[in-house]
Amino acid sequence: MKTQLYPTDLNDSQWDYIKDLIPPAKAGGRPRTLDMRQVVNAILYLVVGGIQWRMLPREYPAWKSVYHYFRTWRTEGTWQRIHDTLRALLRRRHGRHKHPTAGCLDSQSVKTTAIPGVRGYDAGKHIKGRKRHVLVDTLGLLITVVVTTAAVQDRDGARTLLRHLPGACKKLRRIWVDGAYRGQLLDWVAEHCRCRLQVVLRSDDQQGFAVLPRRWVVERTFAWLNHHRRLSKDYEVLPATSETMIYIAMIRIMVRQLART
Repeated sequence: MKTQLYPTDLNDSQWDYIKDLIPPAKAGGRPRTLDMRQVVNAILYLVVGGIQWRMLPREYPAWKSVYHYFRTWRTEGTWQRIHDTLRALLRRRHGRHKHPTAGCLDSQSVKTTAIPGVRGYDAGKHIKGRKRHVLVDTLGLLITVVVTTAAVQDRDGARTLLRHLPGACKKLRRIWVDGAYRGQLLDWVAEHCRCRLQVVLRSDDQQGFAVLPRRWVVERTFAWLNHHRRLSKDYEVLPATSETMIYIAMIRIMVRQLART
């Protein structure tokens, strides 16, 4: 039996990594009739294709039902739990401890659309929209993300991110950053966090593009995210929804890697 309607759908081996992480139906309510695999496939189709909720193909469940599960799992933290479980599993596949000890921090400014929501202006990159502050491990796997207005400085966004590090960061001791994170932030991190920031700068003699040690890892992660059209701009009303879309994109990336290994 054919289980894939569209290229974004999970195949059987990929679904095996996710199916046991889907929350069961709540007791006392109506019996669950929707196929959860099709619900997840519909959400992946939306994230990769960059479409509107109302434009989901009719082969998937009704868009209101799909959006209900997306929103419910967002507010309950289900997407992040699925993401963290898959990241720990993939790290073990690579012979690493499930809790990273080092990472790389950077930001990405993206434009917003006419959809209502908070936004700001990044004077450095001349972008009106929002900024994604992303912390990844040495494999490029997402540890945590915070979405703010583009007007927020990298140093301020880093403080917000580091104040709310998840439990998976309890072994984190070193974070590589670029020159935008220099200054008082280094002292603040040394005083308030267990980890330390290590600045990786360009050489004064460098001309043109060059791959910088350690920093290229997070740039590759941004490239992975850019393959998902829903993330080409910030189409979401709430920054929390934007963060969830990034977690879902990384879930798709990791489950594909797991199935290949």
